[in-house]
Amino acid sequence: MTWFVAAVRRYPIVAITVVVGLVGLGLAATGNGAVAQWVISAFALIVAAMQAWSMVRRLMRGQFGLDVLAVIAIVSTVIVGEYWASLIIVLMISGGEALEDYAAGRAERDLRSLFDRAPVRAHRYTASGGIEDVPVDEVAVGDRLLLRPSEIVPVDAVLEGREASLDESSLTGEGMPVDKVRGDQLWSGSVNGSGAVDIRATTLASASQYQLIVKLVAEASASKAPMVRLADRYSIPFTIIALVIGAIAWAISGDPVRFAEVLVVATPCPLLLAAPIAFMAGMSRSSKSGVVVKGASALEQLAAARTVAFDKTGTLTNGVPEVVALYPEPGFGPDFGPDELLGVVASAEQYSSHVLAAALRQAATDRGIALREASRAGEVATHGVEATIDGREIIVGKPSFVADRATGVQRRTLASGEAAVYVALDGRFAGTVVLRDEMREEAPATLERLRRSGIRHVILLTGDVEQTARPIAERLGIDDVHAECLPQDKVELVRSARPRPVIMVGDGVNDAPVLAVADVGIALGARGSTAASESADVVILVDDVSRVADAVEIGHRTVHIALQSIWLGIAISVALMLTAAFGWLPAIVGAALQEVVDLITILNALRALLPGRTVALRKTTMRRPVGDAVV
Repeated sequence: MTWFVAAVRRYPIVAITVVVGLVGLGLAATGNGAVAQWVISAFALIVAAMQAWSMVRRLMRGQFGLDVLAVIAIVSTVIVGEYWASLIIVLMISGGEALEDYAAGRAERDLRSLFDRAPVRAHRYTASGGIEDVPVDEVAVGDRLLLRPSEIVPVDAVLEGREASLDESSLTGEGMPVDKVRGDQLWSGSVNGSGAVDIRATTLASASQYQLIVKLVAEASASKAPMVRLADRYSIPFTIIALVIGAIAWAISGDPVRFAEVLVVATPCPLLLAAPIAFMAGMSRSSKSGVVVKGASALEQLAAARTVAFDKTGTLTNGVPEVVALYPEPGFGPDFGPDELLGVVASAEQYSSHVLAAALRQAATDRGIALREASRAGEVATHGVEATIDGREIIVGKPSFVADRATGVQRRTLASGEAAVYVALDGRFAGTVVLRDEMREEAPATLERLRRSGIRHVILLTGDVEQTARPIAERLGIDDVHAECLPQDKVELVRSARPRPVIMVGDGVNDAPVLAVADVGIALGARGSTAASESADVVILVDDVSRVADAVEIGHRTVHIALQSIWLGIAISVALMLTAAFGWLPAIVGAALQEVVDLITILNALRALLPGRTVALRKTTMRRPVGDAVV
């Protein structure tokens, strides 16, 4: 009963229309048909006056819609005595608005759930060791918090407990739990598993990951797409066609009722409003894939895009170097194999802050190699590390640095894009570790999908040198490569790129300017309130470049469904108008059928919530060469 009262309060015109209809039926049944006609006609004319006032306000804002047809249809049916048809038109208008509101609410459900799940309180440890519940906005960086089973992580934090399992589906769209160990980053909005753990806040609530998503969603839901305004333009020719068909039918038949019958089926007020429902559904669909589209207009631009420009490092590549080959020096004997070489290097690199040091340590950890402590260690900036471990002198670094301190150093010929770390033990050359910033595994398939979606021109923009960028471009089939680019160079290249629209995909702060000038800027793997995510039109919350293709495909499907909904409603309405023009469709029947048309178009627009296929334009096959080194 509560839902019924709420529905009446939310849609009062629908409720009043139903009541007037029941009163009219009661009057007609008791022989008071004239009174019934008066009551229904008066109510219909009041609603027509309200619609007319709405139409005037729209015209004052420079917007022309289908209100004029609704008003003419109501007035004409009242004049010719088809008062029951006028009541059905009123029910169609108010009911169509209610259906549209319900459909839009269905499309926004996933977006609204983000707001509903926003963390509001946190359990903070006090100085005495107790626990106090505080509003999440009062959590400071460094505060130690208790995260209970199945609770939402209130702010970005690091895990202080030994291990935990979290559900990050609300952030990334991935349904599988993610295992974390001590020191791992936890993102606000993820859900703890079955065990209570301690965490330490690293970010204020206002700048945490979940609050960023809520902010982006708010921007997205408040936007209006150019496609919606484009749909409004269909109302002018549609109105003219309806009035012409009605006038011709009246002139040929000599019966003004025929004019009213035509206009009854030409009042699809929610018809062209199916477009914004489709766009809201498309944005909701993209959010399920970990892609937040800030504005509905971005979906239309994604669908129309013909050029995409990629930053290289961190976008088409992993952004961090990986060990790709280990070459131990044979002179150290059969017991000194690849694992021994990597263990020596990684142990020494514990005392280095160089970007390659982290990659070497990670490679050893991945192989299960235990790192040993040094009794003495020191880093020579930009050159290498010297350390004493288990009584052995270890030198790790550039070839010239190692050669000055050891004998027998053999320089290795490297492929483009590779870097090498040289190693010496007790004054003798011990081997070489080769690293490379590897191309993302999903990159080739992503570009293939983009080309099938209509992308005709792919550009690679990077600050790296040509010899580093070219191998990546060749593996991906990219011919247009611009190396050693400064941020301003990228801006000029994207501005001049053709054909348009142009998508730019980047991940760093230095990409913020070019993301802002592109027709569609996509920030990849955005974590926190970064300059890149602020400048971009689309923010991908997970570190997965394939979501770029997801976004483009969702854009295609959304625009296709929006246009399909517009034309479907127009086509059915025109067919019904022609049928009515010949006198085969009584006004009351036509009014009921028009309600069905509106329902069909709205339901069709909601299909944008569902996954679908993208039509392949052409297929491109790319092969990735395999190196000969054994890792």
